[in-house]
Amino acid sequence: MTSSPTPPPSSTPPPSPSGTPAHARPVRRLTARGRADVHRAATPLELFFDLCFVVAVAQAGIQLVHSVAESHTGEGLINYAMVFFAIWWAWMNFTWFASAYDNDDVLYRVVTLIQIAGVLVLAAGVSPAFEEHDFLAVWLGYLIMRFAMTAQWLRAARSSEGPERAMALRYAGGVVLCQIGWVGLLLLPEGGRAWLFLVMALLEMCVPVYAEKDRPTAWHPHHIAERYGLFTIIVLGETIAAATVAVKSGFEENQALDELLPIAAGGLLIIFAAWWIYFVVPIHGHLRSSREAFVWGYGHYVVFASAAAIGAGLEVAVEQAVGKAHLSTLAASAAVTLPTALYLLTVWALHARHFKVGLTQQLVLPVTALLVICCTFLGEWAVLAAGLVSALSVATGTTLTARRAARASAQRASDAAG
Repeated sequence: MTSSPTPPPSSTPPPSPSGTPAHARPVRRLTARGRADVHRAATPLELFFDLCFVVAVAQAGIQLVHSVAESHTGEGLINYAMVFFAIWWAWMNFTWFASAYDNDDVLYRVVTLIQIAGVLVLAAGVSPAFEEHDFLAVWLGYLIMRFAMTAQWLRAARSSEGPERAMALRYAGGVVLCQIGWVGLLLLPEGGRAWLFLVMALLEMCVPVYAEKDRPTAWHPHHIAERYGLFTIIVLGETIAAATVAVKSGFEENQALDELLPIAAGGLLIIFAAWWIYFVVPIHGHLRSSREAFVWGYGHYVVFASAAAIGAGLEVAVEQAVGKAHLSTLAASAAVTLPTALYLLTVWALHARHFKVGLTQQLVLPVTALLVICCTFLGEWAVLAAGLVSALSVATGTTLTARRAARASAQRASDAAG
């Protein structure tokens, strides 16, 4: 998943003996791409892949709403964490593999479409997993996705040699062994599943570390940053869509505009601020070493999960406001403010802190997260207040950055004049 050295740039494939260019063949060798590739951008297949994965994200969010609204918050959060990990981990493994090995031939496309089919099977199993604790469909969907990923790594191993081949085989073997471990979700009693999840999640995350100990994959920093950014946009878009549907439904059924308007306005401000804060700095230049890339890539589990949970929290707040949810105003407010604070802190840890200069700039997002949590106790105005605080955070950060840039520019002009 990560890389420190810079592999050689890819070259144009030679023609076949028949004179047909290699890139025109339906099946080609799956060789590593170069980190020096220019104009490396997300492909239409990758964008399609992301959109289909968000179907599963939406299903997980819907079930989280139902769990929280029915006062089964603890159980719902555990199920959400487990299901979201399966979605995120399969997406992330494909993303890093594609950044290093995407040759866009027919076989690569077919195997990727099989992975998409797997996530749709997983999405169909989200409801039984939450409501009946039946993880069969979730496990089956994950199995399909992991089987396809194993096939991709075996193709890469077949087209390589030496340390690269060993790395690809370690990936394939690690994926298979972990998938066997996940069978425990079907066999263990309910009380042991959460512990199995923790163990298996750690083992899954150790596979890339072990596989790449001798030879890292040739992922492309700008491409990876773009892929993560695009998925963040899609998740935030799904959050807006879910909140909009909830507000529309609540207004049509209850005509409770006074109760819903503050939630709608606050939710919109939160999501706008979430987008702004994530994309205010270009992160690809920071992805240089293996350690940085692992921490950044793994940390996005929290970014994606909390972003999706904000939408679920807004739906819970709407249902509570119109009397459809069996929980207090405090609990409904916390369903929005807590994931918002978690998102702000995680984005600060992964992105913003690397670009902030001085204590004042560094404290903006952590203080904002703390103030958002404090907004939880403001009753029916909690969501609106959290939105205003988030927007104020963006304004504060923008002002501080502009002032520092102006001072630096004035200092350079003064030095030139002197």
